[in-house]
Amino acid sequence: MGTNARIAERMSRLGTETAFSVSLEAREFACKGKKIYPFHLGDMNIRTPKKIIDAARKAMEDGKTGYCPSAGIPELREALAKDMSSSRGIKLTAKNVSIQMGGKPVIMKFVMAFMNPGDEVLYPNPGYPIYESQIRFHGGIVKPYGFKMIDKGFSLDMEQLETLVTPKTKLFIFNNYHNPMGAESDPLEMKRIADFCKRHDLLVLSDEAYFDITYDGKPKSIVSYPGMAERTLILYTFSKKFAMTGWRLGAAVGPEWMIEQINRLNVNDESCSNHFIQWAAVEALKNTQKETQQILDTLKKRRDLACKMLSTIKGIRVFKPNSTFYIFPDVTEAMRNLGFNDVEKFRRFILETTGVSFCTRRHFGTPLDDEKHEFIRLAYSGIDLKDIREGLAKMKSAIENPEISKRWVSEKSTKP
Repeated sequence: MGTNARIAERMSRLGTETAFSVSLEAREFACKGKKIYPFHLGDMNIRTPKKIIDAARKAMEDGKTGYCPSAGIPELREALAKDMSSSRGIKLTAKNVSIQMGGKPVIMKFVMAFMNPGDEVLYPNPGYPIYESQIRFHGGIVKPYGFKMIDKGFSLDMEQLETLVTPKTKLFIFNNYHNPMGAESDPLEMKRIADFCKRHDLLVLSDEAYFDITYDGKPKSIVSYPGMAERTLILYTFSKKFAMTGWRLGAAVGPEWMIEQINRLNVNDESCSNHFIQWAAVEALKNTQKETQQILDTLKKRRDLACKMLSTIKGIRVFKPNSTFYIFPDVTEAMRNLGFNDVEKFRRFILETTGVSFCTRRHFGTPLDDEKHEFIRLAYSGIDLKDIREGLAKMKSAIENPEISKRWVSEKSTKP
């Protein structure tokens, strides 16, 4: 029997996080001696606050290196419940919290616990590619919903959403403060979404990974709307707010009946999340308000500079997002001016001529039939102001000088 015949059929339905493939490509390019300006991956080059590092070290020294409860240590569950009760405007206790090894496992466990094969799941497209991957892997029917361009950025296409729902639709995935677009639903749109989910009796995964990366105003969760807390599981992560991307710690937060099922999956999968890191997370929640504000201030400066520079590039239309650490500019005209009709070729051209590395809209789901514009995503979480300025200046020069693109295309066509 060949090796392919030994691989389970479901593996053919498993996708990937395509930003990592762009990261690998950029790394290979850098190995050739080229400088890379890393706008491609939503990692952070901001140091985790020292208080958190010290708390992890102390926990290890204090012997917190063994197993702990599958749902998480009580101290962390209580601290997170208190923090989220305040920020989301609902009453939560430790019983509403299940600690996870990052935010991503919440997606898989939500799908595994509440979707049967053949059920339909509505999810955002463009959106985080792991949504579609997990739905397909577990035998669900993918139903992507899209967005509309408006003056201030993007909004959900509610009219399209109504046409997608059927009696087989069971789950709705909602990512306010949205990756990759930085889109933010206003109160009216969130109320329409809440009414939609209640009317069709849908269970909701609210991906709130970027809830705390908002620059102006107070963020709002879908669970604060009447009738939503009892049907919604929140994806929470420590990665963004506390600059803890590599620590791999997050949580599922929701009604007790949902959390009970998530905890059953914890036991069967990882047994428990890292013990001593949970104590570091307690410190993060209780004593790092100054440090987290500094992280936000750093990101805001990067956003402002990147948006300002992108807005000066001929053929690029950019919206300044109020949340996340992503910018999602429309590059349709810039591509047309240079003679590109393939956004992947445009991406490669920019990478190879300037070192600026980014993802495109196509790394976040297959474009929907009615999409007429091309977008790219630039993450500014892992690049300093100096390199933002230097990299985007090179990108501007490459886009506004057609001779550079003609030379690049000519060199590509002559290579065997």
